[in-house]
Amino acid sequence: MQRREKTEKKNNIKYNDGWSFAVVNGRLAEINFAKDFGVWSHAYVERSSFKTKKEQKMIDADIKKYIFSYRKGYYYDKIRNIKSKAPSINKMFPGLKNKNRKFLSLSKL
Repeated sequence: MQRREKTEKKNNIKYNDGWSFAVVNGRLAEINFAKDFGVWSHAYVERSSFKTKKEQKMIDADIKKYIFSYRKGYYYDKIRNIKSKAPSINKMFPGLKNKNRKFLSLSKL
């Protein structure tokens, strides 16, 4: 297999909608990704908050696959050497863009 084909195969990431554990900026985090946008957010978590063996195994498996650094609105995949821009909040949630839309309070529901 030629080098170009190997690179294309390695960089051909296909996301579904969901979340996963990852290392972001050297810390454990949960990343959220969407099929059309790739990684769109992350939240730092502590490993001690996940107690079961199944959760610990999930963390160990995921952090081997996903290592990112996030800076200035870009996610850098350190394993695949890919730079991707995080989408804006208006692209992810188009309903928030409409300023005329009224939100109901809990008492009105």
